[in-house]
Amino acid sequence: MSIVVEKKVSFIVGCRPTAGQRSFLLRSVLASGVFFLASLQPACGQQADSLRRTTLEEVEISVQRTPSELRTATPTQVMDAEKIEHLGAVQLSDAVKQMAGVTLKDYGGVGGIKTVSARGLGSQFSAVTIDGVPVDDSQNGQVDLGRYSVGNSAYVSLSQGQEQGSMLSARALAAGNVLNMETAEPQFWPGERTHMKLSGEGGSFGYLSPTLLWQQRWSRRVKSTLFANFLRSDGDYPFTLYYTASHQDSASTERRRHSAVWLLTLDGNLFATLGKGNTLSTKVHLLRGAHELPGQVVMYSQVASEQYSTEELAFVQTRWRVERQRWKLQLLGKLRHSFDDYTDTTAGNSIYNRYRQSEAYLSGSLNRSLTHWLDLDVAVDGSLSGLNSNLDKRNEVTRSNLTAVAALHAWFLLGGAKLDLRANMLGTDVRDRVADLDTMPTYRRLSPHVAAMLTLGQGTTLRAFYKQTYRAPNFSELYFFQLMPRNLMPEQAHQVNVGVTHAGEFMLWEKSLVVSATLDGYYNHVKDKIVAKPTNNMYYWSMQNLGMVDIVGADATAAVQAGSLHVEMHYSYQHAVDHSKAGSKTYGHQIVYTPRHSGGATLRWENDWMNLGASAMMVGERYSGPQNTGQNRLPAYCDLGLSADHRFALPHGALTLRGQVLNLLDEQYEVVANYPMMGRNWRIALTYEF
Repeated sequence: MSIVVEKKVSFIVGCRPTAGQRSFLLRSVLASGVFFLASLQPACGQQADSLRRTTLEEVEISVQRTPSELRTATPTQVMDAEKIEHLGAVQLSDAVKQMAGVTLKDYGGVGGIKTVSARGLGSQFSAVTIDGVPVDDSQNGQVDLGRYSVGNSAYVSLSQGQEQGSMLSARALAAGNVLNMETAEPQFWPGERTHMKLSGEGGSFGYLSPTLLWQQRWSRRVKSTLFANFLRSDGDYPFTLYYTASHQDSASTERRRHSAVWLLTLDGNLFATLGKGNTLSTKVHLLRGAHELPGQVVMYSQVASEQYSTEELAFVQTRWRVERQRWKLQLLGKLRHSFDDYTDTTAGNSIYNRYRQSEAYLSGSLNRSLTHWLDLDVAVDGSLSGLNSNLDKRNEVTRSNLTAVAALHAWFLLGGAKLDLRANMLGTDVRDRVADLDTMPTYRRLSPHVAAMLTLGQGTTLRAFYKQTYRAPNFSELYFFQLMPRNLMPEQAHQVNVGVTHAGEFMLWEKSLVVSATLDGYYNHVKDKIVAKPTNNMYYWSMQNLGMVDIVGADATAAVQAGSLHVEMHYSYQHAVDHSKAGSKTYGHQIVYTPRHSGGATLRWENDWMNLGASAMMVGERYSGPQNTGQNRLPAYCDLGLSADHRFALPHGALTLRGQVLNLLDEQYEVVANYPMMGRNWRIALTYEF
């Protein structure tokens, strides 16, 4: 959720700050709301007397506030723009893999498909939203996080269960968890009209990614941004081919072939203030990409591949928000159109499939304060989507989706504690119409959600929630490719979570330590879980239901700041087992690609001469098949990265030089069986802001 806070701030205008000073001061506004430019006296070279004679000027600054990680009834993790920059994240997947409870499926290299599964629920349970508007995907029903760049993001957040707050879309509330990417709104100082950011990044295996970010203030009430990024990679990296599943016997060094990628992204945004508490934002997004699809690495060789896919995506979306003292209103609208082409000329075959998907989406949300302790939220979503292909039969599918939710939010003071209670009921109505079929598949369901949060003083919070989630099979699972209805049942999930959060400041060896930590235990019960697996290539997928899956787990996070040293850690435990049929060969076995243990850590030390950073991602063993046998076992791995950057102040702007070494230990591993990941590789980026 994005919360826009508007403050009237008066300060002394003595000199125009540099880009680095602007960033520092804007962060100070978010923390305190009021600051004084007199702290810039040494940088400006002004005398105190001249500053006192400077005329005070009143300006209005809008600040995007990130969601809270500690004061929410549902576990929420946030990576803001500063963390994204320090991590060197380029794609949305780079940011998500550093979050607790997340299993990232990566099919190798920069261009490999990247999907996210949170707490064992599967990627389809994760609603991906941009500025609160849901994202759909016509390729395999799983949003490819590698398609979306985070270069123009204010923050990326992951909320388990559902996001907290008012004016949320019904579709987002219907998901098992929500991954939201919020676009950064430009900020300008008095007299400024233009900000530019030029960046070029290059690295191993033909990696190249130039970026342009142009921020413009057209008037006091109208601002815009234009983000353009081009990404390419040859994808011909070396890897170790093991001849046995144990990785202890014979092996040879090979090179990945036929895995190049080209992606061009254009993203334009317009922000308008129509009046007090009345804002309008519009996004136009264009993407064009081409992928070489590598074959699987099996037994003693790589599978030869001459398979290609190309995609074209265009959407326009608008968000209108009105905020008054006792009520709030939000309207969302989106039009989307995409093409996906698949070509296979392997062994003389000539296969060409073309799929076109269109969608119209509209959402309305209303928040009304009934009393000083009770709020009512109502949201209604409607969408109409269609799929067409060049196949001969049943090449048209149309789906109508109506989702509505009503929610109550109450809060009470219990002595020195505050109790927040939330409850909502969500209704889903999905209807499909398939050409040449008389029947119309229909999916209907009512799903409840309740959450509670008890705030104890200033530092400790207890939280809990229960949610039912109902997910109808999507286009890809039912009709994509052969366009024949498949015998798939809707997924139904019950989610339970209990947790505690704490934040405080401590003194250690006469130094101040700011510490925050969260601990959540959860239980997910999934009936008719739909599992997607690639078949003989990355474009064709197979779908099947698992009768019943039980997931018991825990997520823990901790963050420590000691002056210029920042450390963040997370750990996840997932016992996700198949309980479909007692006595079967897979009963009690861990479900595919879900590690029992995983975790990670990031460290950053900021200083005057060079900022240093390190990141580690550790994933325990998991299995590529439903049976937990040695043949299906994938070994554990640890991916370690190092980074260094320095910012040079220039008369007109600032120049930042950044270097990264990824997979420093040259770990040879696979996230998905038979799709080897890159070993040690490097990247260098140069960014000029003015």
